Amino acid sequence: MVQLCREISKIILLEYSVDQFLKRMSNPFFFQALGCVLGFDWHSSGLTTTTCAALKEALNRENLGVKVAGGKGSASKKTPEEIRSLATCDVERLVYASRLSAKVDNALVQDGYQLYHHTILFSEDGSWTVVQQGLNPENGYARRYHWLSTKEVKLESFVEEPHQAICCDRRGETLDLTSKRSQEAREVSLDLVKDDPKHLEKYLTGQTSLVEFHLPRSHLIPRMGERCLRTLRRVYEAQPRTYEELVSFRGVGPKTVRALALISKLIYGAELSWVDPAKYSFAHGGKDGIPYPVNIKLMEESTQMLKQAIEEAKIGVKDKINALKRLETLI
Repeated sequence: MVQLCREISKIILLEYSVDQFLKRMSNPFFFQALGCVLGFDWHSSGLTTTTCAALKEALNRENLGVKVAGGKGSASKKTPEEIRSLATCDVERLVYASRLSAKVDNALVQDGYQLYHHTILFSEDGSWTVVQQGLNPENGYARRYHWLSTKEVKLESFVEEPHQAICCDRRGETLDLTSKRSQEAREVSLDLVKDDPKHLEKYLTGQTSLVEFHLPRSHLIPRMGERCLRTLRRVYEAQPRTYEELVSFRGVGPKTVRALALISKLIYGAELSWVDPAKYSFAHGGKDGIPYPVNIKLMEESTQMLKQAIEEAKIGVKDKINALKRLETLI
């Protein structure tokens, strides 16, 4: 998988550009197809983690202009230090992008999927794409989140519809604070934390009957402990200028964000989006035997052919590369 992944990546980088490579990795259909070409199950959550692991091993071993940090479980926690060891520019901006993209998908897109995998691919000039995945413990399904920021496709906001795509086989009720429909709720939430937090305590600690009588059961504001209230006091002292600054504040998690959003709706009538933003490929077989078992010999032959095409292209003989381009007309 690593060898084939390396040769496919080289051809894309040779024929197009680093930004085009990152753009393709942020496209859920291309990414899924790549995982299938590498021999993984099309319907398995493992396709994401395995494909990202193959990309990481393939790209970090050579100087191809793209590096990869992060991974599954405990490996995702090492992402900041890996970025600092691999990146050559905009290091802290990449660390910030990695951390905030993960926090947004855990706290602002409240869809029931807890992140367990996070990978960031980045170029020498600071362009990046994030591929991360969460698991819903109730239905057993996984959900993948794609982000992108390059010179051509620059990310304008981390907190308003920042995704290239969110993919999942199941959709359900989701509190989506990244939706444009939730803009007023984000603004009111910011105003609330910039005011004295004592005004919020009666709502966050259940000391008012207003919540109980005027909210449907599914929208009850969660009761917050002293830890959350301490966080709100620290945020109040910091006086964040934007909602992004509020979300990036350490200690502001899903419960705090949700409580502020629901209070914004309850008191000020701020609109909230409850629409799930999720939107809804074999060449060498799949590891589960569908549509047929992985053919290692065929995979090795494909890898060798691509490798030879790359070597010949480097010396100006591009017949094989051009032949590969023409193959798509036969599909």
